[in-house]
Amino acid sequence: MQTEIERKFLVKSDAFKKESDSSYEIRQGFLSRDPERTVRIRIKGSKGFITVKGLTYKDGLSRLEWEKEIDLQDAQDLLQLCEAPIIYKTRYEVHVEQHIFEIDEFHGKHQGLTIAEVELQYQEESFVKPKWLGKEVTGDKAYYNSQL
Repeated sequence: MQTEIERKFLVKSDAFKKESDSSYEIRQGFLSRDPERTVRIRIKGSKGFITVKGLTYKDGLSRLEWEKEIDLQDAQDLLQLCEAPIIYKTRYEVHVEQHIFEIDEFHGKHQGLTIAEVELQYQEESFVKPKWLGKEVTGDKAYYNSQL
């Protein structure tokens, strides 16, 4: 298990797409949306994953996370047990100096929403903010995938 430290931002333009190193489709759902332990099933490209995330610490930046790759068919079966709605998005990865920004462009019910996340080694770590990065929404529960 590891502690995940990340900052989250809205994205104000699609200029990130020109800087993207890779992109892939994601389908994900939640078996549990309990804030103390969310349980997520995700299909990322052709791989399946189960992830358990603990309660977000008061700083809004970090929480415990456990993730394991699972059989693709198992992930597809488990998605059928997830609470509605299933989230569909395209993830883009953009390297900016020593950090990787993961930008999620949502589809379906959340069409038009684009969120960028950057994982950090420690909470006060500085990073370069690309021009397409908008308002910070770290800690804003309205932008947690489990709330969408």
